[in-house]
Amino acid sequence: MKENPIKVALIGNPNTGKTSLFNQLTGLNQQVGNYPGITVERKVGSCSLPNNNKAIILDLPGTYSLNANSLDENLVIELLLNKNDADYPDLVVVVSEVENLKRNLLLFTQIKDLEIPTILVINMADQMERKGISLDIPKLEAVLKTKIALISSRKAKGISELKDLIVNFKQLSTEACLNASEIDKDYFESLRRIYPNQQQYKLWLVISQDVNFGSINKSVLQNNSFSKPDSELKRLQHKETVKRYQFINDLLKVAKKVDVSKARDLRSRLDKILTHKIWGYVIFFGVLLLIFQSVFDWSSLPMNFIDEQFASFSSWMARNFPAGKLTDLIAQGIIPGIGGVLIFIPQIAFLFLFISLLEESGYMSRVVFLMDKGMRRYGLSGKSVVPLISGTACAIPAIMATRNIENWKERLITILVTPFTTCSARIPVYTILISIIIPDQRVLGFLNLQGLTLMVLYALGFLMAIVSAMILNKILQFKSKSYFVVEMPNYKIPYYKNVGLNVLEKTKTFVFGAGKIIVSLSIVLWFMASYGPTDNFKNAEIIIRTEAKNSLTADQLEDKIASFKLENSYIGILGKSIEPAIAPLGYDWKIGIGIVASFAAREVFVGTMATIYSVGSHEEEVNTIKQRMRAEVHPDTGQPIYTFASGISLLLFYAFAMQCMSTLAIVKKETNSWKWPIIQLFVMSGFAYLMALLAFQILK
Repeated sequence: MKENPIKVALIGNPNTGKTSLFNQLTGLNQQVGNYPGITVERKVGSCSLPNNNKAIILDLPGTYSLNANSLDENLVIELLLNKNDADYPDLVVVVSEVENLKRNLLLFTQIKDLEIPTILVINMADQMERKGISLDIPKLEAVLKTKIALISSRKAKGISELKDLIVNFKQLSTEACLNASEIDKDYFESLRRIYPNQQQYKLWLVISQDVNFGSINKSVLQNNSFSKPDSELKRLQHKETVKRYQFINDLLKVAKKVDVSKARDLRSRLDKILTHKIWGYVIFFGVLLLIFQSVFDWSSLPMNFIDEQFASFSSWMARNFPAGKLTDLIAQGIIPGIGGVLIFIPQIAFLFLFISLLEESGYMSRVVFLMDKGMRRYGLSGKSVVPLISGTACAIPAIMATRNIENWKERLITILVTPFTTCSARIPVYTILISIIIPDQRVLGFLNLQGLTLMVLYALGFLMAIVSAMILNKILQFKSKSYFVVEMPNYKIPYYKNVGLNVLEKTKTFVFGAGKIIVSLSIVLWFMASYGPTDNFKNAEIIIRTEAKNSLTADQLEDKIASFKLENSYIGILGKSIEPAIAPLGYDWKIGIGIVASFAAREVFVGTMATIYSVGSHEEEVNTIKQRMRAEVHPDTGQPIYTFASGISLLLFYAFAMQCMSTLAIVKKETNSWKWPIIQLFVMSGFAYLMALLAFQILK
């Protein structure tokens, strides 16, 4: 009978190549989700092993030690303490990297104390010769009482040897490397007497930190006679850390050799330039300029192709299928809805491609370090830059990333201002509007005006986040002090497999996440636009033919009837009711419907426009989303709806408005109050309305 899959937990410090190893082991056989009841991302994948064995690989959040300072680290500890957890591992693989082995081994020695079978992976072995590093692997294995896999996850070296070790994990020793109880022998002896059947180090983790261990929790332990004040527990924690580093130092003195003459100091030379107080910002600005130029230039061809194909498909469906409501639903609702999602895949993919390259190369950490000093004057820290930059992908994981900010005031401010940064959901709105109102021209021979406009919108969102943070820092009278620590990883050439999987995963999330909402709403909107409650809707053809009195051509008459029915449909009545409030911004009732629908998700705007304009026209010839929007005119004046003034107004509205119910929900969860998301909704939307109003009135 085939054995159950081996449950393997990948654990390691940040920047050790844990994600690269996870991708090597699992490839495309991985899933991304949240831990049950907790908004912390986890990755699970399956891995084929020798002799037809299989492993389930769980990629746990990066942690420096089992002395938890964040929710991510707490999650790692509680999993390792709880044997009843469905994800409790049969085997732990601790991922380290060759240059920072001393720091990485602290976590390894702590996990060994939990008496779980553990393998030590030493990554980036391909760098050893260049760095002048040599390791005595047999000595390390003997002292650490484990097996070691020397690998290069980037070059896929040593992976098969690691798989062999995983298959034979039952042969691993579960004995601890050192006796941590020596930090206070009497104290740990009393623990042993009261809980003779429990592992001492697990009890110590529960006592010294805010984690649970089955039926035993911190409050139960502290009620015993051996309880200690927090100051004493901190002192013992420090003593434990010192003892572990003494053990690690003694081991590495004999097991690791470094030939300094072979080491190259390229990293320090690059750091001097990339973190320079002037050139660092210039280079970062140049990188951003390159990204936004490329996003528009490289994606224009595939975007136009997708747009044209869906327009052709919709037109073909209307011509060749039997006339009726089902055909109308498919041609005017479902196909435009799907097209409104897929058209933006190229731009989403290119954006995440660049973000992945920056993260993989080690440059993003330099940006965080560079901006820390500037952030502090606005009530933020360098740690706030990570959520703000992550917000360019999506505000939801960015807000969850604030859990690493220990200071509550800095964390709250970061949560409240992060939605100002331009997320990927805004890109569909930005790009469709920019392509309509900004000419596709170049300045200085190489700068695309449309790409520059997109960059200005990103800069505007980030600037607004900073200004808002400064205002909140003055309003929120919390006394606080914090320190910023960030690790500078080594520079490395981005690994194509990691980049590719990340782009695929993020794009897939956009398509299936936003796509479900957009297509569902497109169908709902089609129904609302295809039916009406009044006699005007039912008798539209009679009314228009009577009014026209044969003064219109057949095509003009059909257009007039379609437009009249749309205005008197359910969606038309809703749009007309809000039109007085949005008319001063330069919008008509159709745009108003798009704005209302956007509160489900910003990117819904484009799909909504595609559906409304499809329903509101009888034409069967090929018309793309852009062509339909460009052709839209005021029925009274005959002037285009999407002018430079109304387009800029709409861009500013989407730049500043809080239009994402999921983000509001996550803000409520993270702040544990409806107060802050409600304030966020009204302040951001009110400010967006004001900016859009001023822009239109000045530019019209």
